[in-house]
Amino acid sequence: MTFDSQCDLAALVYDPGDDPDALLHGFAADLNARGTRTVGLVQFAHRVADVPQLSATLLHSGEQLPLYQNLGSQASGCRLDPGQLLAAGGRVGTAIGQGADLVIINRFGQQESEGRGLLHLIVQALSADIPLVIAVPNKRFDAWIRFADGMSVRLPCERRALEAWWSNLSPRGRGSAPNAHTTVCEVYK
Repeated sequence: MTFDSQCDLAALVYDPGDDPDALLHGFAADLNARGTRTVGLVQFAHRVADVPQLSATLLHSGEQLPLYQNLGSQASGCRLDPGQLLAAGGRVGTAIGQGADLVIINRFGQQESEGRGLLHLIVQALSADIPLVIAVPNKRFDAWIRFADGMSVRLPCERRALEAWWSNLSPRGRGSAPNAHTTVCEVYK
């Protein structure tokens, strides 16, 4: 399968040991500091009273929102609260509606691979012709490609790859002359 490096939709594919959260958060902070309106959310794990917690940072406001459900200190399952994830997604959707240059979605996780979670934000961003990057675990990349119908670029979990992808797209976001090259993704939009 061929991937177009100028495709508006990018999967930042990571393996165990990679830190896509820090990478995406730093990338968004740098873009926002340069005047790019980056909208989305990035999760982070932390501990409160020795209990693992999961929260997310809204990239457009810096606000931190809890995404965890308290399952007790002995629980070992996923602590993600789907209701809180959807509420955070609603805030991101509102921000997308107010305009964005780039949307970042933290994960194509189990919720998304099962057709739930934040998939609606991907559709919203692409329908508004806003580029989007999402972290995708290597083990779920096949499910991602099925969802994206092959219309995605695969990026390694490296800052230079993310920067290179964005630099191919960003002139359009800054109001420069349109690129004469029509991408495969543009044809099928």
